[in-house]
Amino acid sequence: MNELGAFLPQTNISYFTMELALRVEVHTYAGGLGVLAGDTVRSCADLELPIVFVTLLSRAGYFRQEIDAEGRQIEHPDPWDINRWAQPLAAMIGVQIEGRDVWVRPWLYVHKSDVGYAVPVLLLDTDLEQNDARDRDLTHYLYGGNEEYRLKQELLLGVGGVRILEALGFDIRTYHLNEGHAAFATVELLKRFPRRRRQSDKAEWSYDADRVRDLCVFTTHTPVEAGHDRFSYELVARIGTDLLPLEALKLFGGPDRLNMTRLALNLSGYVNGVAQRHAITARAMFPGFDVRAVTNGVHVGTWAHPAFAALYHAHYPQWMHEPEVLVRADHLPDAELWSAHEKAKTDLCALVRQHTGVELDPRVPVIGFARRMTGYKRPDLLFRDLQRLAAIAEKYPFQLVFSGKAHPADNAGKESLQVIYKAMRELSGKVPVAFLVNYDMAIAQVLVAGADVWLNNPLPPLEASGTSGMKAAVNGLLNLSMLDGWWVEGCIEGVTGWSIEDGTDAGPLYDKLEQIVLPLYYEDRTHWIWMMKQAISKIACYFNSHRMMRRYAAEAYLR
Repeated sequence: MNELGAFLPQTNISYFTMELALRVEVHTYAGGLGVLAGDTVRSCADLELPIVFVTLLSRAGYFRQEIDAEGRQIEHPDPWDINRWAQPLAAMIGVQIEGRDVWVRPWLYVHKSDVGYAVPVLLLDTDLEQNDARDRDLTHYLYGGNEEYRLKQELLLGVGGVRILEALGFDIRTYHLNEGHAAFATVELLKRFPRRRRQSDKAEWSYDADRVRDLCVFTTHTPVEAGHDRFSYELVARIGTDLLPLEALKLFGGPDRLNMTRLALNLSGYVNGVAQRHAITARAMFPGFDVRAVTNGVHVGTWAHPAFAALYHAHYPQWMHEPEVLVRADHLPDAELWSAHEKAKTDLCALVRQHTGVELDPRVPVIGFARRMTGYKRPDLLFRDLQRLAAIAEKYPFQLVFSGKAHPADNAGKESLQVIYKAMRELSGKVPVAFLVNYDMAIAQVLVAGADVWLNNPLPPLEASGTSGMKAAVNGLLNLSMLDGWWVEGCIEGVTGWSIEDGTDAGPLYDKLEQIVLPLYYEDRTHWIWMMKQAISKIACYFNSHRMMRRYAAEAYLR
C-alpha cells in the first residue's frame, strides 16, 4: 500500500476498461480496444495526468492461438506471470452476485514514463480463498464463457471498480468508461446520490441522475450491433442482486433488455465516438444523444521502430513528448528515411522466417494486414479472385503477411482463417504469403514497421476508428484502405496513401494495386519515399494518443 499511497493525494480521474494492453508479457488484452487503452496509459504517464486505470486481472489471458494445416483455429489458455508485474494490495470489497458476496482484491501495476511520472493500474481479482469455488475464476478469462459469465464480469468491473477505488482512498471526480462493459459503474454511483422521492414524479426514482452525469464520461467504440452488450432483465435480476430495482434499470438501460451502451449513454454527461465518421454513425444508432468525436490516436514512442525512433531523435529530439513536431518530417533526408525502412523490413523478414519458414525478399513490396479476424473486417477480401491476384503478381511481384485472431465464438471469423490458409496453398510459387500465428503487441510492433503497404478493407460504416494504420504511418507505411473510420480523416489520395472504392467484390482493390500502388513502388521510388514522408508528417503528427488525451483532458475531464 505504500507505493499506492503516493498516488492518492493527486489522482482524481479514473478510467474503466475491460481490456488493457500494458505490455507484451501481461495478457490482459484481446485486440484494438485494449491496445488503445494501453496507449492511453502510456500517454497519461507522459503527460502527467492524475489518473488511475481499472480493469480485470485476466489470469488466463485471452487465448493463445494455434492454427492447424487446414486453417482451423484452436484456442489455449494464455496465463501470465502476475507476481512479476503486479503486487496484491491489502484491501478487499464485496460485490453481491446471485445473492452471495463475491470478494474482490486489487493488484497494483505501475506504469512509469521515460521522465519518471507513474500511473497506477488496478487489476481486479476474485481468485481468493474467501470466495465460493464457482466465483474464483470470474476474473480468469478475458471475454470468456457465456452470457452469464460476461454479465458477472461486467458487474465486477463496474460495481467492484467503484467500490475498490473508494476502499483504497481515491477521491475520484471523473469516471471514464471505455465502452459499455463498464456501464455498471454508473449504477453504483447512482446509489451514492439518493434524493427525496416525489409521489407525483417517479421519472428518476429516488436518485439524482444529474449528479452521476456530472461525474461520468463515456466512449463508445463500435457501430456493430453485436458489440453492444444486452442482457435479459430476468438474468440481471437473478445475478445482479446488488443493483437498483429493475424499474430504475429499465428507465436508463432500455425497456426490453438491459443495453449496456444505452445505460452508459443515459448516465454520462460527456459522450464521444472514436472518429468523426463514427460519431455520425453513433448519433444515428442512438437518436437524441449528443455524441461528440475524439478521434483515436496511437503512442508514437511505442510503435516507432527503433530505426525510426533514432531518425526522429536525430532531427526532432522532443518528438516523443510533442509528436506534433513530426509535421516537419516531409523534410527528412530520403536516404536516411529509406535506410530506417530497410532496417525495419529486415526485422520483419527475420520474424516471418523464424515463425513460418517463409522467405521474404526485402526488395519486393510487402503488403501487411493484421487485426481481429471477423466478418465485417473482410480479411479474406484480397483472396476473392486468386487468378487475378496471381496475374497482378506476375507483372508486379509482391508479398503478403497476415496475422490476427478470431473470437472463439466467431464462426465467420474462423472461416476467414480457413479461406486464407487455402489461398496460401493455392498461391504457392506465385505469391509468397505468410500468416503469423498468435497476433500480439510484439508481432504488431514488427509488422506495422516492416511492411510497405498497410491494407484495411472493412465493410463501411462498421469500422469505428481502427488504429493499426496509424501505427503503420508512424513508420512511413502507406495505407491502402476503405474510406471508413479514421481513414476518412487521414486519407489524402496519392499523398498519405490511397482509398479503395467500396464494392461487393475485390475488383476495386485489385485495380488500385495493379494500376497505381505497385507500379509506383517499382517505377518511381523517389515519389514513393516522398509519400512516406507525407504519411509521417500528416498522420503521425496528429493521429497520436497525446493529442487524443489532451482533448479528453480539456473537453471531458475539466468540463
